[in-house]
Amino acid sequence: MNLGGGGGGAGGDLSSSALSQWSCAVSRRYQHLLDKSTPFVLRRWIAFSAMAFIYALRVYLLQGYYIITYGLGIYILQLFLLFLSPQVDPEIQQLTDGPTLPTRGSDEFRPFVRRLPEFKLWFSITKAFCFAFVLTFFSVFDVPVFWPILLFYWLVLFVSTMKRQIMHMIKYRYVPFSLGKQRYTGKKVTSTEDMNVPLA
Repeated sequence: MNLGGGGGGAGGDLSSSALSQWSCAVSRRYQHLLDKSTPFVLRRWIAFSAMAFIYALRVYLLQGYYIITYGLGIYILQLFLLFLSPQVDPEIQQLTDGPTLPTRGSDEFRPFVRRLPEFKLWFSITKAFCFAFVLTFFSVFDVPVFWPILLFYWLVLFVSTMKRQIMHMIKYRYVPFSLGKQRYTGKKVTSTEDMNVPLA
């Protein structure tokens, strides 16, 4: 015999349903704002630059959190390499004998398709800086390190990975920046009839 214990289930379902609806509405609104910001490339990167400056200023004033900054730098380097890489690796494409990137001027024009599009690069870097900024409020992440060594490690990692990426670009003859299809204008043909017309 149940003496009034079954009535609490309906209220719990109602509150979880309301919470679910609210989180869906917030998620849709957030995605709508992201979608609306997509065409504003310059404004997005200016906002990111302001955020990066605030983070750098905070780290400089606190004279700490270098491990977080080092991890952030490695993550940014990884994202940048994905941004510079083609969506389909030409090495793998050669093994499967699929279509390759155009290597001659007579080949069909195909725009460069990135593994990580510009918007996703911006979004991922912005989220990373926000996360790193929040971590600077917790002293447990302020590990004492000699920051010039971390900077040296990061620079060595940057130079070696960029050298490898540039060698990959040279080997497979692609440029990660597409300026659009080249337009050729033919030579202007002058006919001999136009030259023999007497002037009045």
